[in-house]
This record gives sequence, C-alpha cells and structure tokens, in this order.
Amino acid sequence: MSEGVSPLVGTLRRARAVAVARVVAGGFEVLSRVGSATPLARPERYGAELAGRDLPYGPHPRQTVDIYRPVDSSGPAPVMVYFHGGGFRAMSKDTHWLMALRFARAGFVVVNVDYRLAPESPFPAAAQDACAAIRLAVDLAGRYGGDPTRLLIAGESAGANLTAVATIACCFERPEPWARAVYDLGVVPRASLPACGILQVSDTERFTRAKPLPLISRDALRDPEAAYLKRSLSAEVELADPLLVMERAPRADRPLPPHFLPCGTKDPLLDDTRRMAAAVSRLGGEAILRVYPGEIHAFHALVWRPAARRCWEEMTQFALDRSAPV
Repeated sequence: MSEGVSPLVGTLRRARAVAVARVVAGGFEVLSRVGSATPLARPERYGAELAGRDLPYGPHPRQTVDIYRPVDSSGPAPVMVYFHGGGFRAMSKDTHWLMALRFARAGFVVVNVDYRLAPESPFPAAAQDACAAIRLAVDLAGRYGGDPTRLLIAGESAGANLTAVATIACCFERPEPWARAVYDLGVVPRASLPACGILQVSDTERFTRAKPLPLISRDALRDPEAAYLKRSLSAEVELADPLLVMERAPRADRPLPPHFLPCGTKDPLLDDTRRMAAAVSRLGGEAILRVYPGEIHAFHALVWRPAARRCWEEMTQFALDRSAPV
C-alpha cells in the first residue's frame, strides 16, 4: 500500500481493482468463447490441428498445456511456448486459443500453457509453472514433430512477464531451484516475444507518478500487484520483476535471444516495454521495439483491426526468421 493511504482507502481500492479485473477478463472470456464456437475457429481451416489436450506438467488442475501443430510439415518444426495474459488472476489457455492457432498456422508446434492463478496461488506459483512448462515443452517437442533446439517463448501482459521470467531462467544462472532446472537444460530460446507486458509487478504506482491515468486504468494496474505479490518484497520475489533483473544484471551467463517487443501508445504499460528493450540492448541482445500508434493494451487480440494484423505479421515473420534451421 502507498504511504499516506488509510487502511479503508486501501481496502476500497483493492475491491475496486478486483471488480475492474473481473469485468475486463469476463468480457474477453465471452468474446473468446463466442469466437471458438464459430467455424472460423477450427484448426483444420488453417492447416493445423489440436494434437494434445490438457497434458499435465504438475498435479494442480491448471498445470496443463494444449499442443497445436501444423498438419503438413517438411521436417521438425520450431516450438513456440505461449503464456496467456490476465493479470495473473484470470483467463486461461482456452481463452487464448486464437494466439496458439495463429502461431500453429505459421508453422510452429505451439505449447499453449495454463498456470496457477493469484490470489489463491501468488508468486512464485505462476513463475514456477512457466519454468516447468518450458521443461515439458523440451521433453514433448519431438513427440509432436517439434525441434526442441528451436524453442521460442511468447506471451502477452502477465504472460509477457512469464515469457521474460522463462527467458531469464534459460540465460541466467539463478539461485531459485525451479529456475536453475531450466538453465540446466542448456536450451537458449531462438527468440523471446513479450507483448505489452507488465514486466515489473512491484510498485505499480509508478505508472500514475509518470502521468495521470483514468481511474479504471489505475485500478487495473494495481490489481496484479495486490493479487500476485501477497507478501512483503524481498529477494525471494525478485523474479516477479524480470524487468528489474534485466536492468540490474551486469551480464547474462548465456547470450540473450533476440526480443520482439510490441506495444500500443495508449497502453499504460508501454514504458515497461521500452525499458525492457533498452535492458536487452545493454546486455548485448537484439531488441526490436514496435510501437503502434493509438493502440490499447493487448490490441493484437482484436485481430479484425489493421494494426493487430500488422502486429501479427511482424511477430510471426520475426519468429520464423529467428527459428530457421541453422
């Protein structure tokens, strides 16, 4: 809670933030369900298939993945691990079938990941699950026609945070056992694509200090911090803020993969995306920052919009270029 804020005001803010998060997530879930029921959502229309459903990587009901893949492939395909958004407290792989299908249509074996949600499962649950899902993707890739040496990681919003966490686990020798288990795989992603991410969950008041924001935006930004970080900040929650890890690191233990970082100018999270691009560049990595004028948070989900289509074209081309066989 910010200094000078009374307990009553803090409680009201948290309640309002939860309500806003539920409304936003509910609207997206309705759109996703309606879309998935149409013939246009059938993978076979796009030369793809849902090859694996609810494959477990842990005992919790949300520790599962779906596998999408192209039907016709001339050889082992690159593997895209995708983490959905939702502020760490909402949505699922089922709401994000469209993202998985778009990448499968482009030629990727896609591991579409569910993970445990806050506030019932606060940090480090989602970060641990992201790392476990990377390990599962490497293990399963060959079975579904994928090449585990051509691994890519992507996600949006909270999923972009987990994308950054998984990328760090691959490239930095971390003390957390669950992150170290990924490092020990020896696999460096061919590319990392964190879109419109909340890349620092702590101190979300930084956005309102930077510029005035509408009330609904302030509430939506406060909610992930309240839900995901339910304990006092310490070194134990460092990977909740992958942006700070990248900004403070003197070097990476392995070369960072190329990053594609898209965000709209009307997205209050734009500054996080810009800071991540600068941090990747400082550490010697390639950072492609794409800023889309006038676009809102997670605009690329609105696939009927010209800017969303352009973003998808640029993302998939970037991913295909970086994942080509060597």
